[in-house]
Amino acid sequence: MRQITAIIKPFKLDEVREALAEVGVTGLTVTEVKGFGRQKGHTELYRGAEYIVDFLPKVKVDLVIDDALTERAVDAIIKAARTDRIGDGKIFVRNIEQVIRIRTGEIGPDAV
Repeated sequence: MRQITAIIKPFKLDEVREALAEVGVTGLTVTEVKGFGRQKGHTELYRGAEYIVDFLPKVKVDLVIDDALTERAVDAIIKAARTDRIGDGKIFVRNIEQVIRIRTGEIGPDAV
């Protein structure tokens, strides 16, 4: 099993969720986060004063899936989240050793 964590622009969340559902992803967790990458934020003008916005609003999407679905899920996220502009985000893929469903005690892929 794999855990995929995607950091994306907030307005792309619905498109990413729909794209993942189309490839068979049945569950995910979404967290509102703030951060910056290579762009290091940006400057804005407010009431005549310029200030630096270091941390930009992002959305973190986490999902755990079977190994066989990993490539299709990653491709779906890339296609749905891409705007071809700076700050589109990142995707991290990690191995998961074990998953246990608390309610039923199911273990492994059945628990996902």
